[in-house]
Amino acid sequence: MNNKTKENTDQQKLSTVFSGIAGEYFVAAELSRRGYIASITLRNTDGVDVLCANKQTTRSVGIQVKTNRGSNRSWLMNQKAEDYMSDNLFYIFVNLNDNLKPPEYFIVPSKIASKYVKESHSNWLEATGKNGKIHKDGNMRKFTDLKEDFLNRWDLLGL
Repeated sequence: MNNKTKENTDQQKLSTVFSGIAGEYFVAAELSRRGYIASITLRNTDGVDVLCANKQTTRSVGIQVKTNRGSNRSWLMNQKAEDYMSDNLFYIFVNLNDNLKPPEYFIVPSKIASKYVKESHSNWLEATGKNGKIHKDGNMRKFTDLKEDFLNRWDLLGL
């Protein structure tokens, strides 16, 4: 790998990392703007990126943030998402819209995201790929919200 290729790869990786960090900060800022107490967790906190509570601190939720740089309604997740669920755990999927317009937020209860990811991956495995080839199982999953059912559904947090 020459230096130019390595530099481009490093920039891509950084861009992905910074996109994820930006998503977490955008979510925390939006929650704060809406009057909630929001705190970004430390990097070693497993499965929760933002802790959020109502003003009275009588209800709190954990939030896992998934960010994409563009505007498509699709986010990559790993296999762990199939079983990672709780009544007070939510996913907030963020579109950064290539910095051409403000971010968009899709708020999804973890039980719904888990069920969707498990079922859609199972359907994908059962379907044949290009030239009739069987799909091989892997660790990656995908959540999509093409109909925008969860766009700005902050009410689902129940705070």
